[in-house]
Amino acid sequence: MKPVILCVDDESIILKTLKRQLKDLYGNQLRYEIAESGEEAMSVIEELSTEDAKVMVIVSDWMMPGMSGATFLRKVHEQFPDIGLIILTGQADDAAIESAKRESGVQHCIRKPWAQEQLSDAVNSVLAKMNGGG
Repeated sequence: MKPVILCVDDESIILKTLKRQLKDLYGNQLRYEIAESGEEAMSVIEELSTEDAKVMVIVSDWMMPGMSGATFLRKVHEQFPDIGLIILTGQADDAAIESAKRESGVQHCIRKPWAQEQLSDAVNSVLAKMNGGG
């Protein structure tokens, strides 16, 4: 079973872009899942766990209707502390990001609009930490 990377954003164009860029970077090494809200993402994680699929990384938007990215990532961190977390934001200020890192175990923040290299660096860093590296 391939490890999973889950992208969460309320804008479908962002999800399509993330998925395409990640596929360009990692090809068939990973499985790519998307969700348009924190609630949907929690369902996806639960469903994947019943399939014994391992969610390795979540890239989540910060500002979403309903459950915010901060709330979603805090819930994930509480229930699944071994999943690597990355925030994608165009609006969060530095204090909010630092708070998310402290409270939710968020490891990286990528600001919109991002370059594919920023996404690659963040995901590679999270995967390296999970595999016992730096």
